[in-house]
Amino acid sequence: MSKEDTGIYIFCAIQTEDEQQFGSVTIEGVEHETFTIHYKDAAMVAAQVPMKIYHPKKDNLMMHQKTVSRVMEDSDTVLPISFGNVFHSVDDVKVLLENLYPQFEKLFPAIKGKIEVGLKVIGKNDWLESRVNEHPEVEKMASSVKGKSEAAGYYERIQLGGMAQKLFASLQKEIKEDIFNPLDETAEASKANDPIGEKMLLNASFLVDREKEEKFDEVVNEAHDKWKDKVEFSYTGPWPAYNFVNIRLKVEEGA
Repeated sequence: MSKEDTGIYIFCAIQTEDEQQFGSVTIEGVEHETFTIHYKDAAMVAAQVPMKIYHPKKDNLMMHQKTVSRVMEDSDTVLPISFGNVFHSVDDVKVLLENLYPQFEKLFPAIKGKIEVGLKVIGKNDWLESRVNEHPEVEKMASSVKGKSEAAGYYERIQLGGMAQKLFASLQKEIKEDIFNPLDETAEASKANDPIGEKMLLNASFLVDREKEEKFDEVVNEAHDKWKDKVEFSYTGPWPAYNFVNIRLKVEEGA
C-alpha cells in the first residue's frame, strides 16, 4: 500500500500527552495498529488505513465501537468521534486537533471520569392491554371501529387515535416520574430521547460519574424490581458520552 493510497482513520479523542497504542483493529478483514496523534494535551486515537469511504455496515460500526470501548478501559477522558472519518495525513489530523482544541479544553473537564449509559423501557403487551381496559371509552371506541369500512369508521378512527395517544402519554409520564426522575437525580446529566416504536415508554441516556456507577446501578435495579412485571428494561453501556458531547467535525473535502 503506497503512501498515496493510505489515510488516517480516527476513532476518538483522549486527554494525554503520552504516545499510546490500543492494540490492533481489523477493518474490512485487514489488521491495522492503533496509535495517537497529538496537540498539547489532546490526542486522537487513529489507525493508518486504505484511503476510501467506509460504509456504516454492521461489522464496521462494531469495529469502531469496540475500539472506542477498548480506549475507555485505559483512559478516563474519552471524547467520541463519529464513524467513518478518514483524513489524508497525520498532519491533517494535527490541524483538526488544533482547530478542535478550544472545544476540547471545555469538554475534557466536563467528561473526565464519566461514562454514558442508556436505558430503554418497553411496555409488556399484557400490562399495556390491561391499562387500555381500564379506560372503557377506548375499548368501546375500538369495538365500534371493528368491522367498519375505512370510510365509514374514519372519524371514529381519528377519535380512537387521539384517545390512545392520550393514554400512552399518561403512561410515559408515569414512567418518567417513577423511573427517569430518580435516575436523573443520581446522574451528572441526563437526556430523554424520542421513543422508538409504539411500546417504548422511555428512551434515555445518562452521564454517570464512574465513582457513582454502583449507586446508579442500584437505582436502576430498584426500578427494575418494582416494574419488572409491567415493562422490559434494556440497560446498556458503558459508552463514551455520545449524547452529551457535540463535536463539530468537518472532514477535509474529498477525504
